[in-house]
Amino acid sequence: MAAVPTSPHGNERLLADIGGTNARFAWQNGAGESINHMEILPCAGYPTLADAMRHYLAILGRNAPANCAIAIANPVFGDQVQMTNHHWAFSIRALKVQFGFTTLRVLNDFTALALALPGLGPAELRQVQGGQAAPLAAKALIGPGTGLGVSGLLPDGRGGWVAIEGEGGHVTLPACTAREQQLLQWFTSRYGHASAERAVCGQGLADIHRAVQEIDGAKVVAEFGAADVVAAAMEHGDSQALEALELFCAFLGTVAGNLALTLGARGGVYIGGGIVPRLGEVFNCSAFRQRFEAKGRFARQLSEIPVYVIQAGQSPAFRGAAAALEIDHPQ
Repeated sequence: MAAVPTSPHGNERLLADIGGTNARFAWQNGAGESINHMEILPCAGYPTLADAMRHYLAILGRNAPANCAIAIANPVFGDQVQMTNHHWAFSIRALKVQFGFTTLRVLNDFTALALALPGLGPAELRQVQGGQAAPLAAKALIGPGTGLGVSGLLPDGRGGWVAIEGEGGHVTLPACTAREQQLLQWFTSRYGHASAERAVCGQGLADIHRAVQEIDGAKVVAEFGAADVVAAAMEHGDSQALEALELFCAFLGTVAGNLALTLGARGGVYIGGGIVPRLGEVFNCSAFRQRFEAKGRFARQLSEIPVYVIQAGQSPAFRGAAAALEIDHPQ
């Protein structure tokens, strides 16, 4: 395959935020410069990540820059990347050669989002109860979208931060009520291991809605996607959709509380992803916060931790990807 024309000696950066549904691209003229020219391309519309990148560069009418950082919804260990929630797969080394990048950094999308947390402004955050964040304490990050992203920031002891690279969305799904136990059995019978992601993501919300119908013995099961469930609950007051949304928020609260305790996240818990920011006041009034704090002897400690919903206009993962070019070793 022919190499992509490149400008190998400049400071420009191609930035990417790759999810299971959409691939977001942006351009930065150099470190500290504004991030511009964002485009959202459907992953399903391109055979490979490289094809989507070429299309973005064609839209701009530019050659590949010297530097590139890709935040992707997938674990990144070694050279080969195979997306969990999409069919794209690639070699980091081959992609670097193909585009002629001098520097290529590929990292998990929620690791990138975690790196962006300290720079988020008040207008980009909506607090869901809790107290004040401790400025130099760990921060937790969780976000349901196509999958369930989990990360966090730990203070490095020198005034900086270290981002966690893990796959906390695949921990085992906890059940705290009899109804949730029924759902857990439903997920286990269908998927084997019932991970948190199985319930707390877009497909998970749709599955909860289906499970509620089947458990209640519905003769005809309505096949709703996540957006349909939210619309049926928020716009039409459908009882089964409302229960599905409430169970979704409760599961998220339990998992987020577990994460906050694990990290000692007195610096706050941040919720990203594409689902929760759209729920608005419905999320504020859901079982999320009660379940987040329902940790027995540590309930009071958790009640003091602020939870923030990230509602930035531009994907903050771009900022984290750009920061990774500064603080991480390039590929």
